[in-house]
Amino acid sequence: MSNRTTVTEFLLLGFSDIWELQILHFVLFLVVYLAALVGNLLIIMVVALDHHLHTPMYFFLMNLSILDLGSISVTVPKSMANSLSNTRLISYSGCIVQVFLFMFLLSSDLALLTIMAYDRYIAICQPLHYERVMNRRACVQMAASAWMSGLLYSTLHTGNTFALNFCGDNVVDQFFCEIPQLLKLICSDSYLNEFGVIAFGARVALGCFVFVIASYVQIFKTVLRIPSEQGRHKAFSTCLPHLIVISMFLSFSSFAYLKPTSSSKTGLDILVAVLYSMVPPVMNPIIYSMRNKKIKDAIRKLTGWRLFTNNKSTICLP
Repeated sequence: MSNRTTVTEFLLLGFSDIWELQILHFVLFLVVYLAALVGNLLIIMVVALDHHLHTPMYFFLMNLSILDLGSISVTVPKSMANSLSNTRLISYSGCIVQVFLFMFLLSSDLALLTIMAYDRYIAICQPLHYERVMNRRACVQMAASAWMSGLLYSTLHTGNTFALNFCGDNVVDQFFCEIPQLLKLICSDSYLNEFGVIAFGARVALGCFVFVIASYVQIFKTVLRIPSEQGRHKAFSTCLPHLIVISMFLSFSSFAYLKPTSSSKTGLDILVAVLYSMVPPVMNPIIYSMRNKKIKDAIRKLTGWRLFTNNKSTICLP
């Protein structure tokens, strides 16, 4: 316990000691963060305000945007603030909070993506039963189960990690408190319990991926039997982006958490962390909204139509 209490703060990875490069890092991260912020807030606002989008698919999409917005907000602003203030410090308690929230949002994201695959399976393969199976109560229960499973797994993960004894070295080779990098700082073999938690999480993630693949195999079989080419195109355009998102998310996050820490390289670790923690929150709004006619119509209705109405009202004033 004495070794553990000596670590009161951690040093996150600095991208450069040169002030100009620190500003460049700040600007790049700011652009990415603002893109994620605007895209996800726009989806949340549109789905919440347009009653035409009050369906299971868009309800889950709104939850996904909330999770994506939360996950990128946990890591990126702290890294930007450190670059701007020319520091690398994060407190011990701040690191605990960051790990807990990031794991909570990340695991909830995976559970929700799996539920969205099930929603598409019912909608395409069993359309006559869709309204009965995916009713309002069922959708709320599914979304709540995704959030609760993330909460439980994050509690287990965070508790196991910070119950370990940290040595004097407190340098985390990442721009946020990432569990694989924290495990490098453990000074005993007691980290085996945490690896057991990671292995359990890997099995759950694999189960989710197998479920998603099985769902899409059935979906594609059904789609190929659709006589209308336009119908097939519409089904594929709805399902393929979701499959790409979850494949990218699982592949990069699995690589980050399952690779041997002793053989990892800092540059590769940073690239993988960016790909699984920053790219999905930016890409999800683009993939799910830019190719979705209903969301684009809702955005036009809530922006251009209201502006036109306001202008019209102004013109009518004496």
